[in-house]
Amino acid sequence: MTEANHPKLANWLFGVALLVFCIVVVGGITRLTESGLSITEWKPLMGALPPLSEAQWLSEFDRYKQIPEYVEINGPAGMTLADFKFIYFWEWIHRLLGRVIGLALALPFLWLAFSRSLPKGYAVRILSLVLLVGFQGFIGWWMVASGLETRTDVSHFRLSAHLLTALVIFGGLIWTALDLKAQAANPQVKPARLTYFTASVLALLFLQLLLGAWVAGLNAGYVSNSWPLMNDALVPQGIEWSAGAIYAFTHDPYLLHFVHRWWAWVVLAALILMARKLKKNHPRIISISIHSAIGVQILLGIATVMTGMNIVLAVLHQAVGALVVATAIWGAHRLGQESFEGYKANAGLGADLQLIPERG
Repeated sequence: MTEANHPKLANWLFGVALLVFCIVVVGGITRLTESGLSITEWKPLMGALPPLSEAQWLSEFDRYKQIPEYVEINGPAGMTLADFKFIYFWEWIHRLLGRVIGLALALPFLWLAFSRSLPKGYAVRILSLVLLVGFQGFIGWWMVASGLETRTDVSHFRLSAHLLTALVIFGGLIWTALDLKAQAANPQVKPARLTYFTASVLALLFLQLLLGAWVAGLNAGYVSNSWPLMNDALVPQGIEWSAGAIYAFTHDPYLLHFVHRWWAWVVLAALILMARKLKKNHPRIISISIHSAIGVQILLGIATVMTGMNIVLAVLHQAVGALVVATAIWGAHRLGQESFEGYKANAGLGADLQLIPERG
């Protein structure tokens, strides 16, 4: 395939990335409306159709009535069939989008592979993304299964695995599309690589995303509706240390909320440093996008807390979080291209380096 076709492939991957963004947003709605356990079976093919008759709806509702979430929470609260249909809708849309993403990535890939139309060096990379999307479906069911027998919600560990895998796919699609666009503009450009600096920034961001997923999974956002203090204290009262620091850090909602709100400032500083590096020799729009995304995200986080987890603000917080990932990937990609080319010119090393030092 010639470089002339690279923009088409890049647009395809950007389109799939947009679908991933949509499923991340819908996933946030699903979580906030407590809809994730409404579908109690995993049917990769037949599950694409929702119940089409009243009898089918009643059958689905009867299955839902067997799980702890209904027995202990929604049943005593008087859940009706109409209430069940509402939560079922969000989980069904979430799963349907997952199927659409799988098809939107896998079918064009298979056609391109069969016709030998994939650019050199991209077949394994895109295949890895296809397989990861397929594995994500399994992770999603593994997450749901954790809430069907003894728990009234899903494991926050499995929830974080599901969300972070989606964001890794999201970032991988964007990075690959950016490589294709760069090579379309200049066939001599090599694929970008992570530098030590950009890898560190992305690692800090990854930890914040992990903390955010745990906060969501443990409903830790509800433990305080004040900012900057938590319930009139800098370090909140109520942290349970009796089982040890590691357990508290991974399970205690007060501690996780506290760490998540203050680690955001570490991520902010790291992304500002990245944006400053990008201002020197790159289009200013990249730096502006990074500043804007992380700034809005922090403001949304504060507003979400202070409104007692308003669902609209909470969903926007998750959506803009994905945009922070997108802008960070964009910035890391540009810095990786610049530094990689400069390092090769100075040191004469090959293009198989995965981590390289910054230029200058």
